[in-house]
Amino acid sequence: MAAMAEPQATSAAAPSGPAVEVRPAVLEPLTNTPSPTAATTPLDALRDVPITITAQLGHTVVPIGQLLKLAPGAVLELEESIGTPVLLTVRGVPFARGEIVVVNDHFAVRITQLSAPSTSRETP
Repeated sequence: MAAMAEPQATSAAAPSGPAVEVRPAVLEPLTNTPSPTAATTPLDALRDVPITITAQLGHTVVPIGQLLKLAPGAVLELEESIGTPVLLTVRGVPFARGEIVVVNDHFAVRITQLSAPSTSRETP
């Protein structure tokens, strides 16, 4: 790789303020050598990071006027029928499907199918 010449530091004066020194950032070159405290795999460092999993039981579309009339005890009918698999998502991205079960008087989801990872990645 060819060495690049560093630009000279310059200074610029604000209209009514002191001179400001401007110079390029000096960064250390990157290496592929892991540090002694680096995780053994790229995901090891993330294993204890909590994420929110959303289980989507169903959906419906209602006009805003009907939404404003809802009160405790109102019933919204979902477009899905009983037995329709529940969609599991992380940040809106589907990763599995499952079925609703009851475990010790609590609702739970039994995973029945894992989704294939997406090959396309969003870029920020």
